[in-house]
Order: sequence, then C-alpha cells, then structure tokens
Amino acid sequence: QVQLVESGGGLVQPGGSLRLSCAASGFTFSRYSMSWYRQAPGKERESVATITSGGSTNHADSVLGRFTISRDNAKNTVHLQMNSLKPQDTAVYYCNAVHSAYGSRVTYWGQGTQVTVSS
Repeated sequence: QVQLVESGGGLVQPGGSLRLSCAASGFTFSRYSMSWYRQAPGKERESVATITSGGSTNHADSVLGRFTISRDNAKNTVHLQMNSLKPQDTAVYYCNAVHSAYGSRVTYWGQGTQVTVSS
C-alpha cells in the first residue's frame, strides 16, 4: 500500500521557520522524483520545489533562497526546510511522488499538512 505522510506543519510567526517531512512507503522511493506543492484558499495548487531521483533540485521563484528541498533515500523521506516565512506562504502543503518510464507516469499524493504564517 502506497503512503505519503506529511508532518511538520503548524502555526508560525512571519520570519520564522518550519521543516516539513514526508515519509514514503509502498514504492521504490529512490526511483521517484519528489516534490512539494501547496494550495492556498481560493487558489490553484502550485509547485514549490522538486528533487529528482538523481538529487537535482528546482525551487519556485517565490521561495528561492528561503526554502530548500532535500531527500534521504535511506529513510524514504523528503524534507522541505522553510525559512523566512511570509504570510503568503500560508497554504496546505502536499508531498508528491512521480515516476516516468516506458511511456507511463505514476503519481502519488499525500494528504497535506497545514502551514499558517501569522502574527
């Protein structure tokens, strides 16, 4: 059974930090690109950061220099370190796993974790 379980969300003041974690199980984690997405109320879900199976990373312009994605293949875990948080970072953050091979694409989603940035 495939599971992506996010943790680490919560309420933080502007300028603060949070570290999100996503624990994966039920699939070969090291072969998947892992991403964090977020969705704020009334807005579409957007990509925040991606780390490929090879370790290459990409971050959205809105979080560049503040957020860092990383992965630990030994622990089947992906993290999102979020620093200098702003109220506009408030959203539900989702973990995503994607693997493409031989013309097929497999995608898994976590249930999401709420991040609220407010004073």
